[in-house]
Amino acid sequence: MKITELFSRGEFVVSAEVGPPKGCHIEGLVEEAKEYLSGITAVNVTDSQSSVMRMGSLATCKALKDEGLNPIFQLTCRDRNRIALQSDILSAAAFGIDNILCLTGDHTKMGDHPQAKPVFDLDSVSLLHAVSQLEKGVDLGGNELVGEPPKFAKGAVVSPCSDSLDAQLAKMERKVMAGAEYFQTQAVFEPEKFIAFMEKAKQFGVPVQLGVIIPKNAGMVKYMNRNVAGIHCPDDMIAELAADKERAKAGITGVEITARIIKACRPYCQGVHIMALGWEDKVPEVLKLAGII
Repeated sequence: MKITELFSRGEFVVSAEVGPPKGCHIEGLVEEAKEYLSGITAVNVTDSQSSVMRMGSLATCKALKDEGLNPIFQLTCRDRNRIALQSDILSAAAFGIDNILCLTGDHTKMGDHPQAKPVFDLDSVSLLHAVSQLEKGVDLGGNELVGEPPKFAKGAVVSPCSDSLDAQLAKMERKVMAGAEYFQTQAVFEPEKFIAFMEKAKQFGVPVQLGVIIPKNAGMVKYMNRNVAGIHCPDDMIAELAADKERAKAGITGVEITARIIKACRPYCQGVHIMALGWEDKVPEVLKLAGII
């Protein structure tokens, strides 16, 4: 099911993210997703996140769909040129996967194959345009497709807590013009920044899902503060995670923080996207504490 249909009905859309394994055995991921994520709207599948080679997003989406889940196919421009990207988009349509999230992707130097050559033939904006063209029945070379063209719910990413609010709004506008129909945000730890962003972003009339990460410990968020653009975890939250290491290790503190952020931001967004980073079993707990379920 296209999540845009749910947005149009005014439903609060909940998605969570899973990362394919570094190997070809997917049974564990599928069973965990069925156990902990079956009650949510959709499941994002990352595309070799952080440039770490893993099983493909498309194959994982197919496996999840076969088990009754609603996958969101994440597609990055890092590893494929426009021919391969368009081919994978058509393959997704053939598998009945109709939710897509278009990203530029992390540079290969960040991952476990730093010697790999990045492609970046397209970026997230031109990838959205490519999907829109395929939906019209033509590829980027101007060649007509055979048969009925594919139809997707086309998504993109925005960083509402970036230091440059105007730059993010400009990027968001370009993505909307290229065909983006919904947005998922980079992880938010500062609700006040998210709210300020949404007050200006509502001009585009496109639904936005608040992105949240369940923080595991103080060291994790300190690392993100130093290394991940567009994310800043405030000092008081870091102190909360450091105050009781056993509660943090058990996930109690992280779940409480995440639920608190969702509660503060819910009136200003149309859904939430949870990046559990291996803590998928805590997603139902977060949603319950946040009052979503």
